[in-house]
Amino acid sequence: MKIEEFVQELNKLNINISEEQLSKLEEYYNYLIEYNNHTNLTTITRKEDVYLKHFYDSLTIVKSISFKDKAKILDIGSGAGFPGVVLKIIFPFLSVYLLDSNNKKTKFLEELCKRLELKDIEVINCRAEDYVKENRESFDYVFSRAVAKTRIIVELGVPFLKINGILIVMKASNEVTQDELNESQGALKLLNCSIQEVLRFNLPVENSERNLIVIKKDNSTDKIYPRPYDKIVKKPLK
Repeated sequence: MKIEEFVQELNKLNINISEEQLSKLEEYYNYLIEYNNHTNLTTITRKEDVYLKHFYDSLTIVKSISFKDKAKILDIGSGAGFPGVVLKIIFPFLSVYLLDSNNKKTKFLEELCKRLELKDIEVINCRAEDYVKENRESFDYVFSRAVAKTRIIVELGVPFLKINGILIVMKASNEVTQDELNESQGALKLLNCSIQEVLRFNLPVENSERNLIVIKKDNSTDKIYPRPYDKIVKKPLK
């Protein structure tokens, strides 16, 4: 995806990107590639691919939600900052928290945020099941992109949400099967949340399929959740 195509496709999402925002994304790309030379952040490095599969893909979240002023969002397993940093650049009014347990990745994120002079954004080097202890039911939106199975993300992510908050699980086509959705039903029920929609669409240019699983928190979550990660993985909620 060339820059011109990127701008045109964002317009179709009703995103009008400024020259300053484009400049920040360019700096983001350059630093990502520089850092990736010594620390593995992404296997996608060609510029056109980064703009399509990372930058544009991160922004497809707007297909399912419209951000409120000063909404508080948590990006679980943020990695190299997708979608959290991209959302912050395009929607600077958001209060963004980037959560990742990998120290090398959070160091990259900290330096990236300084370089881009981003404000009201916080990088947390911690596991979700530990960070939630002091941050339960405090976020409007929680996002997770290509991190784990839906049932795992539900148990990790929903406890962070305010009532009526939204969790969006972002996945490629081969990651969302009916079996995966079915096996998440136990977690959805016990954590008092429900799938609002599964939005399927194709990325421009290469036409690869993407999915947004949109989950709404209907009521408070019992404080016994999330369980330790090994239990989440080995003993699915039923």
